[in-house]
Amino acid sequence: MIKPRVTNVHELTEPMDRSHGANYGSRHFPIAPSVGARKLGYNVTELAPGKTAFPYHFHHVNEELFLVLEGIGTLRSPDGRQPLRAGDLVCCPPGPEGAHQILNTGTGRLRYLALSTVEDPEVVEYPDRGKYGVIAGRPPGGRPWDAAFTVFAYKKDGVDYWDGED
Repeated sequence: MIKPRVTNVHELTEPMDRSHGANYGSRHFPIAPSVGARKLGYNVTELAPGKTAFPYHFHHVNEELFLVLEGIGTLRSPDGRQPLRAGDLVCCPPGPEGAHQILNTGTGRLRYLALSTVEDPEVVEYPDRGKYGVIAGRPPGGRPWDAAFTVFAYKKDGVDYWDGED
């Protein structure tokens, strides 16, 4: 029998730092491995003022939920932009209606709990750029770049099913 495990979000250590260019910068504190999660992924994400963690995107398979713990931000979704503050919950179901991006529009750090299903394989679309990503074989609690198969490409570069199959 597996016993529930307790982890305090205020005592998380060993963040994974990610940054790219001027707009993207985040710290992710993994939770899933420490609590023994198997079907859900969890982390606390921190954003500095003016930063976002990821480009605007949506998942075809996995559902995400965000709980703002601290700070002020903005949610970008198909409904437009909405302010976020501590205590706000954001549900992002699979599909285009769940497209999202969280930005820190405050003057202090923005911290939120990110929770998602961890179904495999996953397809993620980035509508602003016409890109997509396919991720398969991700280890439990693993990051997309740790997967056995990961590819990101532009939809415009797609080929016919029978291309090269003479």
